Amino acid sequence: MGRVVVAVAIENVDDRAKADSGGLPAEAVRRISIQALVDSGATFLCIPESSIQQLGLTFDRTRETRTITGPLTMRIYRGARIEVQGRACNVEVMALPEGRQPLLGQIPLETLDWWIDSKNQRLVGNPEHGGQWMAEIF
Repeated sequence: MGRVVVAVAIENVDDRAKADSGGLPAEAVRRISIQALVDSGATFLCIPESSIQQLGLTFDRTRETRTITGPLTMRIYRGARIEVQGRACNVEVMALPEGRQPLLGQIPLETLDWWIDSKNQRLVGNPEHGGQWMAEIF
């Protein structure tokens, strides 16, 4: 199976709302760009704690998590907006220990309607939707 890494732009949703209403200059919106490993085995967007602090995201809760090294209690933050290959959504973010590879997990992949093309090492639009970004309600 191929390794898929993508650029992810992340910004603080609260900052973006303030900028959109004129209460904050657009250039003051806290944002970062990262290279994330696409990992359908991860649930959330997972980035190091220092990146979360740089973005000024709001702590929400802890969650028990299974990892390859065993169970851990991880911190979950709210208030991130991400963009991946021209598609954007709001997501929760799980904090990783420093030095770990950022991960783009299943929830944002589903929300953005991306499929993993591991053979060609890329994300593609969901073939069941003709490659178009679509939501399903059944």
